[in-house]
Amino acid sequence: MMSGIKVEKLNDKLVISWLLSKIEVPISDIVKVTFDDTYGGEEKTAIRIGTPYGATDRLVILTHSNTYILFTTDAISIKNKIFSFINEQLQQK
Repeated sequence: MMSGIKVEKLNDKLVISWLLSKIEVPISDIVKVTFDDTYGGEEKTAIRIGTPYGATDRLVILTHSNTYILFTTDAISIKNKIFSFINEQLQQK
């Protein structure tokens, strides 16, 4: 069984967990969250998370300093979660 990518909000950070990796991204750094139709991901220097099988969706998180590509079968739900974290963050200001 493949373990999926998990996203959660910890204080003001987006925490992306997959297998033994854990990446923390300040929510205020997120510029754009979008889907990427290209196979390996448009951005060559991107940090790739997940296994790039043919059937997986690619969710791209663009921040001020990095680009993250999440290879997941759960892209829409992860995208919605990230948007809700961003909205929560904005409401706290």
